[in-house]
Amino acid sequence: IAGVTHPLADGDRVVIDAPALSLQVIAVPGHTRGHIAYVGEGMLFCGDTLFNGGCGRLFEGTPAQMHASLARLSALPGDTRVYCAHEYTLANLEFALAAEPDNPERDRYRERCRALRDEGQPTLPTDIATQRAINPFLRCDSPSLRAKLSMTDAPDERVFAELRAWKDRF
Repeated sequence: IAGVTHPLADGDRVVIDAPALSLQVIAVPGHTRGHIAYVGEGMLFCGDTLFNGGCGRLFEGTPAQMHASLARLSALPGDTRVYCAHEYTLANLEFALAAEPDNPERDRYRERCRALRDEGQPTLPTDIATQRAINPFLRCDSPSLRAKLSMTDAPDERVFAELRAWKDRF
């Protein structure tokens, strides 16, 4: 990538002086082949991989890569605060409603997010536990989501691919 002065790879550590932070680099290909995230001190900075209620489009990566990257992020502790690159929450939650209409936890969360946005407040950061409960891209094993897609016996990776393709058309 032109202009890169300090190439980073999975497992590298980045130390920032002000504010004092030590973050681990994790490779999260999918949105792009070289996409990385930073995790540490209870925070995740994930760019366009994971969004509040959604995930990034696949520009260079494959569904298998993105599914694996999201699984890696979903495995972080539930109280990890998620800082993503865009405030797409309400639009993502509309898709989540279509994908999994019978998720009451998502419904409650959507109302809280709507109230925040109505007050001009951000819905970010979120946290990993919330995303596990409301984000369809982290719920590829959900029986209701699989039923909606008519993919009850498909591998999670195929469910993810179909879900992402649907979101691209939504």
